[in-house]
Amino acid sequence: MALSQQPASQQSVSQEKKAQQFRALHQGGCFVMPNPWDAGSARLLEGMGFMALATSSGAAAGVLGRKDGQISREESLAHARAIVIATDLPVAADLEKGFGDTARDAALTIRLAGEVGLVGGSIEDSSGNQDAPIFDFGLAVERVTAAAEAARALPFAFTFTARCENFLRGKPDLDDTIRRLQAYEKAGADVLFAPALPDIETVRLVCSALSKPFNFMVGIKGKSFSVQQLEAAGVRRISLATSLYRAAMAGLRSAAEEVRADGSFGYLDRL
Repeated sequence: MALSQQPASQQSVSQEKKAQQFRALHQGGCFVMPNPWDAGSARLLEGMGFMALATSSGAAAGVLGRKDGQISREESLAHARAIVIATDLPVAADLEKGFGDTARDAALTIRLAGEVGLVGGSIEDSSGNQDAPIFDFGLAVERVTAAAEAARALPFAFTFTARCENFLRGKPDLDDTIRRLQAYEKAGADVLFAPALPDIETVRLVCSALSKPFNFMVGIKGKSFSVQQLEAAGVRRISLATSLYRAAMAGLRSAAEEVRADGSFGYLDRL
C-alpha cells in the first residue's frame, strides 16, 4: 500500500533532513508544535516561524464534516500527506490508536506514516470502547513496543510518541498514568504524552518521572498553561490539538452570523 507521491529516493533525502531537524528540537528547551488542519493553514504557520507541525485527528475529521475518531487510516494519512507536501517543515501526525486494536495495526500505521512523508507520529492507548476505554496494560505496552520497532525499521529517525489517555477518557489515575508512561518509555517510545493533566504540579510530577521528552497538549479550558509555566515544569514539546481549528471555525461562525442576522459585513474591517 504505497501512499507516497514522490520517488522514494527524492523523498528520503528531504525526509531524512526533516527527521533530523525534528529530533533536534526535542533535545533542549521547549518548542510549540501547532496543528494545522489543511495545506493553507500549514503554510501560514510555517510563514509565522514555527519549526514543526502536527496533524490533529479532531481537525482532520472536522474538515470532512465528521467527529473525532470517525475517519479511516487512509483518510488520516491522505490528510497528513497534503500537509507534508505543503510545507518544508517536519510534520508529525496524530495517528489515534493506530486504526486497530492489535500490535500489528499499530506497527502498520507507523510504517505507512513514514511512507507518506511524516517524520513523527503518536499512538494512544485509548480503545474506543466505552465499557473499557483504555487498553489493558499488557496489550498497551505490546502495541507501543510494536510501533516503536516499526519506527526503528524506517530508513530515517522517525520520532514515535506514545500517549496515555487516562485523564482524557475518564480515568484520572496519576499513578497508573506514570506507570504506563514509564513502561512506554522502556518499550521504545521517543516522546511521552498524557493529555488533560489537571494542573501544572501534576505536569511537573509526570515530567520528573520520565527521562524522555514529554509533550503537553494545550486546548482544554482550565487545563492549559503558558509556555513559560510548561517549560519550567519540564515539558519539551507543546501541541495545540484542535484549538486553532476551533478558533478558525469560531471566527467563521461569528462572521457568518453577522451576515445572517444583521445583513452587515463588519467582519471585513477585522481582516
